[in-house]
Amino acid sequence: MGKEKQESKTLGQNIKEYAILLVIALAIAMIFRTFVFARANVDGPSMMPTFKDKDVIFVEKLSLYTHSIKRGEIVTFYSGDAENNIYIKRVIGLAGDVIEIKDGKVYVNGTAIKEDYLAANTYTQGGDFLAENTKYKVPAGDIFVLGDNRPVSKDSRYIGPVSLKSLYGHVIFRAYPFSSMKKF
Repeated sequence: MGKEKQESKTLGQNIKEYAILLVIALAIAMIFRTFVFARANVDGPSMMPTFKDKDVIFVEKLSLYTHSIKRGEIVTFYSGDAENNIYIKRVIGLAGDVIEIKDGKVYVNGTAIKEDYLAANTYTQGGDFLAENTKYKVPAGDIFVLGDNRPVSKDSRYIGPVSLKSLYGHVIFRAYPFSSMKKF
């Protein structure tokens, strides 16, 4: 009888150890997802042709803490709208940059930027926040973003600059569809 009690105690100890390991593993996964790396789905056509609706992407979050976001990178951010949706857009301007839209092109600090990622013959028009032929200087702590599908994108031309504090992540990889896997 003493041997059975010892075996059941060992089984109880094993269950307790597995439960502790499971809790630790879940805590590490949550910390990793919150501060390092996350998966997201693209919802809508605002970044076509670069991303299509329902693409699965992965974002890294470390650059948010080091403030090492660069012009041309694709970021996700909290929109600040009623549903607090997460938007995906391309960084066009950093703090201190002067942005201007004229003749269908985007100028940063007086130079038209080369935008190979846009569909052929894309014409960029101004919006409610940044009208055409108007210069805008991006304030400290903010970035200026545009969608790659300019006719349908709700971006900084309409909503204004995006605070670095509202960033969710920097896109580094498209995982799905498998035929379009790509590192960014």
